[in-house]
Amino acid sequence: MLSDIERKVLRVIANYSAGRRRTPTISELCIKTGRNRGGIMTVLEVLVREGYIEWQRSQPDQIVVLEAWERKDGVRWP
Repeated sequence: MLSDIERKVLRVIANYSAGRRRTPTISELCIKTGRNRGGIMTVLEVLVREGYIEWQRSQPDQIVVLEAWERKDGVRWP
């Protein structure tokens, strides 16, 4: 189960990509969520660990959405 900020960042990334055909930068995520860069990086790491996105710290502005919605049952798709 995602925390509120994790869910918010996931939805911002998904909605932003759908509307603009690209994922938001870390700076844009900071503006949209009101969080600092360190906080956003931590949230992105959790989303990677949970299997919602693909992302690497070495390329912070390249995010790939794997699942745009939080799982209801907590089960990860294979």
